[in-house]
Order: sequence, then C-alpha cells, then structure tokens
Amino acid sequence: QVRLVESGGGLVQPGDSLRLSCVPSASIRSFNATAWYRQAPGKERELVAVIISGRSTNYAESVKGRFTISRDMNKNMVYLQMNSLRPEDTGVYYCAADQCLGAGCNDYWGQGTQVTVPS
Repeated sequence: QVRLVESGGGLVQPGDSLRLSCVPSASIRSFNATAWYRQAPGKERELVAVIISGRSTNYAESVKGRFTISRDMNKNMVYLQMNSLRPEDTGVYYCAADQCLGAGCNDYWGQGTQVTVPS
C-alpha cells in the first residue's frame, strides 16, 4: 500500500502562485505515472497534470501555460507549481500515482489539499 501526502494548499488571491507538494511512501521511480487531479464543489474530479514514465507531461487545457508538474528524484517528491491562479482553480487537489509491480497495477490517491481563489 502506497501513501501519498499532499501539502501547500491555501487561500490566495487571483493572480497569485502556489506550489503543491506530494510525498509518496514509495519511490517515485516505481510509478508509471504521477498526476495531480482536482475536484471543484459540485463537479467531478478532473485531471490537471500528469507525468508519464518520468518523461512526457500532459495538462488540462485550462491550466496550460500556468501550471507545471515536476518531480524531484533526490527528494522523492512531486510538485505542482500553479501560477496566475484564477477563481475557477478553486478545489481540492489530489496527488495520484500509478504503480505496476509484477503482473498487477494499482492506483493510489492522497487525501487532498484545498486551494481557494476567491472571485
């Protein structure tokens, strides 16, 4: 069982920046993909950004050019740098990881961290 712990959320003003951090209990080298999702009030959870196999990255259209996902292999952490925040970025942000060992793969989720950008 892999645990993921997010931090860095908070209440910020439009145009501000935040950096979210995710600390997994397993090596990030063991993950096929690491991602950030978010869930706004009354909406479904959506993919924000993902790193696949430590190489390629993909972003939701709404955050392209503003958000950056990255990994620090030495610190074993995953980050989401969020710039030019907007009210529509408000939500609970979740760190997620996909790990395949042997014949099986599992998805793991953190508990989430709240980001609030008032209008």
